[in-house]
Amino acid sequence: MLLSSHCCHSALQSSCRVTLSAAPVRRSKMCGIWALFGSDECLASQCTNAMKIAHRGPDAFRLENVNGFTNCCFGFHRLAIVDQLYGMQPLRVKKFPYLWLCYNGEIYNHELLKEKFEFDCQTRMDGEILLHLYDRFGIEKMSSLLDGVFAFILLDTANRKIFLGRDTYGVRPMFKLLTDDGFLAVCSEAKGLTQITHSMSEPVKIMPFPPGHFEEFNLKLSGKVESVQLERFHCCTEEPKHAEYDDAEQLGKGFALETVKSNIRILFENAVRKRLMAHRRIGCLLSGGLDSSLVAATLVKLSKEQELQYPIQTFAIGAEDSPDIAAARKVAAHIGSEHHEVNFTPEEAIKAVEEVIIHLESYDITTVRASVGMYLVSKYISEKTDSVVIFSGEGSDELTQGYIYFHKAPSPKAGAEDSVRLLKELYMFDVLRADRTTAAHGLELRVPFLDHRFTAYYLSLPEEMRAPKDGVEKHLLREAFSGLDLIPDEILWRRKEAFSDGMTSTKKSWYSFLQENIESKINDSQLQKAKKQFPYNPPTTKEGLFIRQLFEKHYPRCCEWTTHYWMPRWIKATDPSARTLSIYKPEKNQ
Repeated sequence: MLLSSHCCHSALQSSCRVTLSAAPVRRSKMCGIWALFGSDECLASQCTNAMKIAHRGPDAFRLENVNGFTNCCFGFHRLAIVDQLYGMQPLRVKKFPYLWLCYNGEIYNHELLKEKFEFDCQTRMDGEILLHLYDRFGIEKMSSLLDGVFAFILLDTANRKIFLGRDTYGVRPMFKLLTDDGFLAVCSEAKGLTQITHSMSEPVKIMPFPPGHFEEFNLKLSGKVESVQLERFHCCTEEPKHAEYDDAEQLGKGFALETVKSNIRILFENAVRKRLMAHRRIGCLLSGGLDSSLVAATLVKLSKEQELQYPIQTFAIGAEDSPDIAAARKVAAHIGSEHHEVNFTPEEAIKAVEEVIIHLESYDITTVRASVGMYLVSKYISEKTDSVVIFSGEGSDELTQGYIYFHKAPSPKAGAEDSVRLLKELYMFDVLRADRTTAAHGLELRVPFLDHRFTAYYLSLPEEMRAPKDGVEKHLLREAFSGLDLIPDEILWRRKEAFSDGMTSTKKSWYSFLQENIESKINDSQLQKAKKQFPYNPPTTKEGLFIRQLFEKHYPRCCEWTTHYWMPRWIKATDPSARTLSIYKPEKNQ
């Protein structure tokens, strides 16, 4: 079975056809972190679990014991993005021999902070800034000054402390296992912890570490730990503390429309610019919707200003009659990217579902549906191109009230509150999808719409200003970029189309093909028993039951990782797809 792809060099108006095999390929790049503190079992046998996240890296892999604590160790899978020479972890520097750092992510303001506080850094690694900030200010201020996406494990052997932390939106994943007797295990993905052995007679919960928080542990001489505090260091509605050290253009004051539009453009462009930090080739996912089109267009513009030595590659996926494919092609031609189109058949997508669920560690229905396309396009990027750092448009719908159900919000206040709820839950849904499907193929995700300053500013605007207007969702964002010719007008005002819907035609959505395939695998009797079989988040459809069965096959007794199903609000809905809602209206040319 083959996935076919068209590669269109828009600027040259030339094209070529390539094919890629759908057979599984284990090509490892993305960064992954893993650590144990106070293990009662042999570390040699425990460490085999670290290899379960090998797809997140390496360019290299390291396993290292902690001096003086024979039952504590770090594991690290590496993708070299910034300092390709001195990038191995755990990171230790001569100035702080008692500090050990293992982290996954990018700190976009590390150079600014280094200059501001006159730190004497010994490597070019962005993560070294954490050691200097921690030494001078402590863990809470250190965390709040970081402008970026990250999950970290910081060990201070001098004071016998361990700290965990995760970025505001949970763009970088992290899970922890903590037993009653103080054995702590941490990993980028839960699969690296599910087979960890411990002395407890009862199963121990593995849970996602909460975004925007840090946790402090005391490290006992035995290697066991004791949790001291779990504190939030940043919330999406707050201006980030690192904003005062930002080098972005000065923003206008007040809420006059032209001022707000200008500020949105300044902050969004700054969000894209700071994410250009990389020694590896940069590309961009392009669905042809508003969000990915704005990201791709701004990325191409800034790459030319910074004189990158290669054209930006953009990537679209869909069936041949997909509205997304057609829209993305128009955008790519307009911005002059080197555009790649990946076509797939429903059979190829269905075949990928189980592997996708394994990577996701989720049974949320809409997340699984949308992840299949992103998984397949990421596979293509990894196998057929040299792009490694991948920009994407996640976060915009939550921030700017882009889902069409926001048209039914009872008030601007209700819409604004739900926007914040969605942002806080991103780590369980769209951000989880985007990280796992790209990391599965050794790619590194960048999401400028979730920039701390951009989101905080947008959420500070009057509720009425952020609500849908004149029957158009995300009206303010569209208006901010109107008249600039950054992207075609028909794309700027194209209505919202869910990724899992837009990659197939309006005549028949991808989820319909999946449901038809499942019909022969799940009978009515099985569905009737589903509530008793799965009392936590019981599936109510055959599709939901099929997905849940696959999840339980690989992750038994782990259903609490998904706290609830993603569903539209304020409207009668039995399915998460926008195409099933009464207010859905396809574009006339679809």
